[in-house]
Amino acid sequence: MDFRCFGSLELEVSPAGAILVGANAVGKTSVLEALCVLIRLHSPRTHRMGTLARIGSGGFGIAGDPWGSQRQVRHSSEGLLLKADEDRPASRSAYLEDGGLVVWMGNEDLELIRGPGEGRRRYLDFIGVQIDAAYRRSWSRYRRALRAKNLLLKDGRPRDAEIIAYEEILVEHGTVLIDVRHRLVMELAPLAAAAQRAVSGQEEPLTLQYLPASGPDLRESMLQARDRESRLRQAVVGPHRDELALRLHGMPAADFASEGQQRTIALALKLAQGKLLESRGGKAPIYLMDDMFGELDPGRRNALLAHLPPLAQKWITTTHLDWLRETPALEEISRFRVSGGKCDAYKFG
Repeated sequence: MDFRCFGSLELEVSPAGAILVGANAVGKTSVLEALCVLIRLHSPRTHRMGTLARIGSGGFGIAGDPWGSQRQVRHSSEGLLLKADEDRPASRSAYLEDGGLVVWMGNEDLELIRGPGEGRRRYLDFIGVQIDAAYRRSWSRYRRALRAKNLLLKDGRPRDAEIIAYEEILVEHGTVLIDVRHRLVMELAPLAAAAQRAVSGQEEPLTLQYLPASGPDLRESMLQARDRESRLRQAVVGPHRDELALRLHGMPAADFASEGQQRTIALALKLAQGKLLESRGGKAPIYLMDDMFGELDPGRRNALLAHLPPLAQKWITTTHLDWLRETPALEEISRFRVSGGKCDAYKFG
C-alpha cells in the first residue's frame, strides 16, 4: 500500500461499511482518503498525488472492490497505473466512467456555510465531475487555460494575442461549467430543503441560488474586464469566481443562522449531494464520514442516518464509540481500532 502512514493494510468489511476508531493523527482519515482515491482518483486533502505516498516509499498502491468491481490504482515516478476488473482503462475518464460515487462528510463542511466561495464551488464541482463527463472534461480544460492566462497576465509584457486565444478556451469550457452548475443547483435546491427539514425536525426553509460571476454573457464579461485584469494581473471573470448563495428563512445563512443551524445546513447539503448522485449516477454513493458523529447530538445523528440510503456503504471515523449506544442503525457495521499504522477488529459491548 505505502499510502500516508500505512506500509500495508488489508480490511474486509461488511456491506454496511466500517467504523474506524482511534486517537487523532493515527491514520483514520487516511483510510477514507485512500478509498476516495481508489473510487474517484481524487483526494479531498491534496491535489498532488505524489504527497500521498508513505515517506521514503516512492509511490503507493490501492486495490479493492467497494462497489463490486475490482479496482487498482498505483502511483509512482512513472505516473498513474489504473486497472478495472483486470483491464487497463485508456484514460482517467474511462476509469471513472463506470466507477463508483462518493460523498465526503466532515466537520470541515461548516466552511460550506462560513467560508469563502471556493469551498462552495468545490462542492458543486465534486458533484459535476462524478456524474457528467462533459463537465469533467471542461472543468479540467478550464483550469489549465485559467492557469495559463494568469501566468500571461503576471508577465507584465503585452501578450494580448495569447491571452485572447486562452480566453476562447475559457469561454468554450466555462460556458459548459455555468450551464451544468445552474442545472445542478436547480436539482439540489429541493433535495437540500427536504434534508434540512428532516435533520432539524423543524420547518426551516433553506434555499440555494447559483450566482454566476460573469452574468448572462461570459464572453462579453471577459471583454469588459480586460483593462481591470491587466491592472490586477489576474483573471477576475469566469466560473472560478461563481457563488452559491445559501439562505435560511430568506436570510444569508453565514450571517444569521446559529451554529447548530449552520451544522444542519452542512449536513443537508451533503445529503442532497448524495441523493442527486444516486438519482443521476444510477447507484448509491459510498459515504465517507470523517470524525463527525461525536460532534452531533443524538437527534441530528439519527435523523442523518435515517436520511441516508439504507443500502449505501458508510465509512465512519471517530475518536470514541460512546455515541454508538444511541445509534441502533449502525449495529451491522464493522468496527476497527486504528493505532500505530495498524487496523484491528474492534469489539464494542
